[in-house]
Amino acid sequence: MATKDLERTSINTIRFLSVDAVQKANSGHPGMPMGAAAMAYVLWARHLKHNPHNPRWPDRDRFILSAGHGSMLLYSLLYLTGYQDMTLDQLKQFRQWDSNTAGHPESHLAAGIEVTTGPLGQGFANGVGMAIAERFLAERFNTPDHTIVDHYTYAIVSDGDLEEGVAAEAASLAGTLKLGKLIYLYDDNQISIEGDTDIAFTEDVGARFRAYDWHVEGPVDGNDLEAMDKAIQAAQAETERPSLVICTTVIGYGSPNKAGTGGVHGSPLGPDEVKLTKENLGWPLEPDFHVPDDALEHFRAAVEAGAGAEADWQARFDAYAKAHPDKAAEFERMMRGDLPENWDAALKPLTPDEGPIATRVASGKVLNAIFENLPDLIGGSADLAPSTKTILDGAGDFHFDQGGHNMHFGVREHAMGSLAVGMAQHGGVIPYTATFLVFLDYMRPPVRLAALSEKRVIFVYTHDSIGVGEDGPTHQPVEQLAMLRATPNVVTIRPADANETAEAWRQAILRTDGPTALIFSRQKLPILDQLQVGPATGLARGAYVLEDSEKELPDLILIASGSEVPLAREAAAKLSGEGIAVRVVSMPSWELFDAQPQDYRDLVLPPDVTARLAVEAGVTQGWHRYVGDGGDVIGLDRFGASAPGPIVMEKLGFSVDNVVARAKALLEG
Repeated sequence: MATKDLERTSINTIRFLSVDAVQKANSGHPGMPMGAAAMAYVLWARHLKHNPHNPRWPDRDRFILSAGHGSMLLYSLLYLTGYQDMTLDQLKQFRQWDSNTAGHPESHLAAGIEVTTGPLGQGFANGVGMAIAERFLAERFNTPDHTIVDHYTYAIVSDGDLEEGVAAEAASLAGTLKLGKLIYLYDDNQISIEGDTDIAFTEDVGARFRAYDWHVEGPVDGNDLEAMDKAIQAAQAETERPSLVICTTVIGYGSPNKAGTGGVHGSPLGPDEVKLTKENLGWPLEPDFHVPDDALEHFRAAVEAGAGAEADWQARFDAYAKAHPDKAAEFERMMRGDLPENWDAALKPLTPDEGPIATRVASGKVLNAIFENLPDLIGGSADLAPSTKTILDGAGDFHFDQGGHNMHFGVREHAMGSLAVGMAQHGGVIPYTATFLVFLDYMRPPVRLAALSEKRVIFVYTHDSIGVGEDGPTHQPVEQLAMLRATPNVVTIRPADANETAEAWRQAILRTDGPTALIFSRQKLPILDQLQVGPATGLARGAYVLEDSEKELPDLILIASGSEVPLAREAAAKLSGEGIAVRVVSMPSWELFDAQPQDYRDLVLPPDVTARLAVEAGVTQGWHRYVGDGGDVIGLDRFGASAPGPIVMEKLGFSVDNVVARAKALLEG
């Protein structure tokens, strides 16, 4: 056990690495690392099971800094404990171009950063997803004689995190699921950017979390190492409830003039206050980024301890592999994120006589066919599974007393998306979520963070247009497709029929470097005859020629996605009957199409053909890049209306007659 003096020195090392980095960058949040250093030290030095020299060890504990604005706290801990991606030079490059030490933690930049955080509340919810993944894998792989999945998910959360609605959603579900391996340390410093939290946040946090059926410890003094240690031990002993340890801290601890004030939240201390703070805590004024040898040696004991913990686990895993070779191989494959051989073998093309069928219904059939050979899948909907068709038949429910594949997220779209991101960050599973497309608005942040973190999450959205009908404009998505397409690293796919739906799922499963949004119809759509039109495998290239004229270059190109593809085909047939050479292009994914070589894109959309008409029941924003200056778009730059779906479509311009008329107007130019 370290002496009190060594522990005090170690905690101050965390504080002043953070202070110096923020001061050097002249940007950042020094107050939180200064106040939370002691609680972080207790967790990392006494409890966290991790191996700095093998940060991806499957059975490590996961640590999340949900209060991501205090990122220097995490970076300091990673450097001090020996993570090789996090050098002292990286700390000196805090918030600079091309460094691992971004303003808020980004999981893809450096090993040891488990989750991308900063938008408050997201890390809180991600941790719940990680705890779900841990339990799911434990239920699947542990046996009475062999335990290979057994780790905690820890986080440091802030006042701001707990004010965000997503934290409430996630906490409620975590309590319902009795996630006993989830332990959060609440940095209760009672300060936010605008000042004392009393101006906006006076609730009894402990009472709220007890109402969620969490185990609550504290408040304890956030500088009392033994009190925090005992509280964490009590949380670990609670196996059927997640735990919140309330730690009362002082933001900017040690700063004579700024401690306990909003002024230390998001601004450097300034040279004079840095000097005063170092003097106050007995820290050398020079050099900056001072790391005492004894403190570094103390922290670096994590390398040997982590290697030993992993070696113990490896011995258990080797015994497990000997007793259960198939299960061991499956565990290793799932943790690598690899797909099993012939995972898509059950996917079969459908013929027109098997339709019409809504693509949401086709999606449900495809999902279940894939699941036959891909047990990595786990997911569900925001209380809409009968409508989104996302139940895995016979796969069981995930609940507090069982580890099935079907998640019931409840009416919690925001938490649902954030939990899925956490599950993907944990590894070993392929998570999917489902809701109506219009409710993307409730879960926009996790979609963005999945894209930023480059994580394979599959977001299913059904009821994709004004074709929803009588539910009216509150439930008819208009701008949501454009929102998804505007988000970097999100691949959005809106298939036109059941066979394109199968290809859409295939592409979503194959993608490993970011999320995919699958967009499905409520209304029934005809199944395209694969013998007469371009095969649905063309979806993999984002857009493909569905039907063409005999003319080398068509007079007109009709481009459509999803439920508007059959409309484009009908209009093309009518135009062809009048002697107009028409090409119909199905464009289910802009992102996949944009990734193709220029010669392929020119083959589908020949530059010499300027008469192009795009048809999609959403805002027209973005379509002009494909139709060009000489083209036109039939879209919906307004909200919908309440009436039967076919009537709404017709009244708002999605009819054969209107498509034909607009096409002729283009040609007459």
